[in-house]
Amino acid sequence: MVALLILLVSGAFLYDVVAVRAGRTALGWRRELARQLADRPLDDTWVLVGAGVAAALGLWLLALALTPGLRKVLPMRRTRPDVRAGLHREAAATVLRDRAMEVAGVQSARVRMRRRKARVRALSHFRELDDVRTDLDGVLDDAVRGLGLARPPAVSLRVARPGRKG
Repeated sequence: MVALLILLVSGAFLYDVVAVRAGRTALGWRRELARQLADRPLDDTWVLVGAGVAAALGLWLLALALTPGLRKVLPMRRTRPDVRAGLHREAAATVLRDRAMEVAGVQSARVRMRRRKARVRALSHFRELDDVRTDLDGVLDDAVRGLGLARPPAVSLRVARPGRKG
């Protein structure tokens, strides 16, 4: 809502500035505001209150821009309209890693969970890579559905052999 309000106000200012540059007169509210600001001294109460409100609003918007918010939380599907739930990305990655480790032939697995995509890297040590990849696809698709996320992430899977020792 704040962003929409700022967009509308800045659009009005931009329209007025472009109109003045095109040779038209400024809108009435802008002329009145310029006249009021020119007539009033800087130590006037209303000028100081306006400056304080503008500074507080600027600090508030700056704090909102710098805080992380809920980026680490994935929204879950709503089963009841009055209940909102979320799942931490690290917890979702741990669930996917644990499910991948249950597949026969997987030596290790790493999962990087993003909001839209889960990247899974698995090392297979004794089975054919295609068989492991097929099993992992099925298991990971079931695991992603089981998380109950509102927007299930796409799974990107890479299966490889471990590097040689020595």
